[in-house]
Amino acid sequence: MIREWSTTAARTVRAARGAPAPQTYGLIALCCLIFLLGPASGFTHSYGTGDALLAAQRAYFRHWGVIPAGLFAEPVREALTPVTALFVHGSWVHLLGNMLFLFVFGVLTEERMGRVEFALFYVGCGYLALLGYALANADSEQSLVGASGAISAVLGAFLHLFPRARVTSLLPFLFFLPLRFPAWVVLPFWAGLQWYAAGRAPEGPGVAYLAHVIGFCLGFGYAWLRYGRQRREKDGPGEARVGPAPAPASKGENQP
Repeated sequence: MIREWSTTAARTVRAARGAPAPQTYGLIALCCLIFLLGPASGFTHSYGTGDALLAAQRAYFRHWGVIPAGLFAEPVREALTPVTALFVHGSWVHLLGNMLFLFVFGVLTEERMGRVEFALFYVGCGYLALLGYALANADSEQSLVGASGAISAVLGAFLHLFPRARVTSLLPFLFFLPLRFPAWVVLPFWAGLQWYAAGRAPEGPGVAYLAHVIGFCLGFGYAWLRYGRQRREKDGPGEARVGPAPAPASKGENQP
């Protein structure tokens, strides 16, 4: 059994290396693996059940996630938590929503940026997005986990690099009909929804919409400064398909 698992893992690594966007696929695989091994997946029985499982989940999120109040109280000790939080997700919906958006928009963005630059861009913008949210909520004791800030940065960069790419969206108010719009329509609309939701978000557990807004602005700003007028968009860079359009995950980073 161990030999079969090692053989499968080796084949997966070789396939990722030969893929056009190995960093994107690697990030998806890593996030999924970490989730499956954590207490939120329900697959690891060593965390217990019932109240014991809930306590394990809270401790897990507090250990690996960002706690704004703790980050600024002990900045040296907590300095890496905005990085570790990018790979931790609070539920299956949270994970799958984020990974879907990363897959759809990450492949083309990585191909345009290159492997190393994309990896640094992803982690750097994700770190700053979570840090920005923590600064705006410096007294919060809530754990902040999830890759939505980094993925929002990918969406922002995608908007600048491929504004005419057709994005297939499922819009709830149009009875989830699959409609195709250019990225310059869909992504600013999505960002506007995040900004609106950030202003109305209640205190306590929920979606960290502000981290989405910060990440999106960072990603777009980086792509604009880095590539500017030198953007070379191929005719028909492929159709990005995703749904629903309003957010990269139904449940965002801010977890209990």
